[in-house]
Amino acid sequence: MSEERLSFQAEVSRLLDMVAHSLYSEKEVFLRELISNASDACDRLRYAALTQPELSADDPDLKIRLVTDADAKTLTVADNGVGMNREDLIENLGTIARSGTAAFMNKLTGDDKKDVGLIGQFGVGFYSAFMVSTRVEVLSRKAGESQGWRWVSDGRGEFTVSEADDVARGTRVVLHLKDDEGEFLDEQRLRRIVQKYSDHIALPILLGTGDDAQALNKASALWTRSRNEITPDEYKEFYHHVGHAFDDPWLTLHWRAEGKIEYTSLLFVPSAKPFDLFNPDRRHRVKLYVKRVFITDEAEGLVPPYLRFLRGVVDSEDLPLNISREMLQHNPMLAKIRAGIVRRVLGDLTKKAEDPEQADSYAEFWENFGAVLKEGLYEDYEHREQLTKLMRFRSTGAEGLVSLDDYIGRMKEGQDAIFHITGDDIESLRRSPQIEGFKARGVEVLLLTDPVDEFWIPSVAEYQGKKFKSVTRGGADLSRIKAESEPEKDQEKPAENDLGSLVAAIKLTLAEAVKDVRISERLTDSPVCLVADEGDMDMHLERLLKQHRQLDGGAKRILEVNPTHPLIRRLTDLAAKEGAAAGISDIAWLLLDQARIVEGEPIPDPAAFSRRLAIVMEKGLGLAA
Repeated sequence: MSEERLSFQAEVSRLLDMVAHSLYSEKEVFLRELISNASDACDRLRYAALTQPELSADDPDLKIRLVTDADAKTLTVADNGVGMNREDLIENLGTIARSGTAAFMNKLTGDDKKDVGLIGQFGVGFYSAFMVSTRVEVLSRKAGESQGWRWVSDGRGEFTVSEADDVARGTRVVLHLKDDEGEFLDEQRLRRIVQKYSDHIALPILLGTGDDAQALNKASALWTRSRNEITPDEYKEFYHHVGHAFDDPWLTLHWRAEGKIEYTSLLFVPSAKPFDLFNPDRRHRVKLYVKRVFITDEAEGLVPPYLRFLRGVVDSEDLPLNISREMLQHNPMLAKIRAGIVRRVLGDLTKKAEDPEQADSYAEFWENFGAVLKEGLYEDYEHREQLTKLMRFRSTGAEGLVSLDDYIGRMKEGQDAIFHITGDDIESLRRSPQIEGFKARGVEVLLLTDPVDEFWIPSVAEYQGKKFKSVTRGGADLSRIKAESEPEKDQEKPAENDLGSLVAAIKLTLAEAVKDVRISERLTDSPVCLVADEGDMDMHLERLLKQHRQLDGGAKRILEVNPTHPLIRRLTDLAAKEGAAAGISDIAWLLLDQARIVEGEPIPDPAAFSRRLAIVMEKGLGLAA
């Protein structure tokens, strides 16, 4: 097969320029990234060889090797792991941000400082090699296959793939160093880099060839060592390795469970959102080992989906080495390990949440992962109470985040429910007409903007005997809650009979468009608003389902009118006059469309809305005949 020239699947010239000049504060970390990739390749071969021993039979001692060539100015990072074939090379090395190229490129802003953090979330560690290289050559042969392959690129937009003979199993990455990067040919410099970043790698990292090659690392699994023997920097570098991450861990959990089952866990909570946090598959990225042998990073049931932000390893002493992924799904030992992980993680999060000195730090965690943690409220009944105490919210009663205990402690006299409103963004919710009456009475309303909020609330239903209640539903009885200020005299309601005439007129006009028209207790500044009836679906949930084509049609809404608003009082006077009801028809439709606009719903007939608006404006300006 002749040499094949292909283009990278992204705007590589821009991306690689940022990688080469902005992503890393220290160029030396390119070696950390290449060693980390080599370690993963060896782990995957070791697992595959459990059921297919012939894959590693020709070279069973897995290792990573660094080789320098001063004359050729090359540094080679080689492993005898699982290797790659042509398709793997194109997929893994030819596709930048392979887990979401389009979304990745769309988020790049051109601001190097912001983009650096984003790039670091998308697993582009291999491309750090171009920081120190004019050209990168990859020679690889996949375990179980006979044909080797060569991948070559200068990082400027294209790469070539061709067949290669006499390639050993595994992968060799050959860096053709830039003229001013000769320091990475110095053995002492390489030794210091490996000891700084990769000492925890559980495979020997050798410098040189043949039997005289020197081991540069301890080659012992970090998680097997005692906590008091491990420095914060070692934990951090292991997190970078195991999580393929560039941020620092927000929380480190390292413990050993002993008793009926024995396992060791070294888990990390990131300080930044992983790029795949909201992937539909909701898979975790915790690696499962058995007696220091890597098994899988896709052990379904090891970590619940609502803790999928965790990174790290779990090493079991009791699971059989030859266990398959299918057997793992129903293994009772794995279920016990999972229970232990959940108990420990939630326990440490609770300590953080309850520590006043950690309030700002916990708020950062919640902004990153709160939406994911909420999924546990309807998936994990056993830990629901503990999860509920971990929750934090934006509200009308405080600038920062509040807990449910904070909320209940501030409830007004006569208030018997936890009021909330759901929507797409905080500022729109703060301006919503539905919360006006609550704010006037000093009643705090939780502002919920995560789509998952529509699902956990019906499941949880109440907290400490206080039911959750949406302010966008009808039947909001605020009469028992004393207002903080008495209404001004000019804001008093019109007579009940006159109001009844107006409501009847509007109801007659809008009979086909709304379920009912009612006098509102919740409005203070706006003339009207839409609310859902008590038994109907919440309006925001209905909108979400329609957007995702999960719902056709929908329930009619209730139009509430504010009897103290000047416009409604004037309409009340008009409706009281004999034969005037027909004259408010256009205004009634305009009020309904206004309520729809405020609610974020489309106007069914924009042309009719425009015509009615023009007619009312003409009358208001005295232009109508």
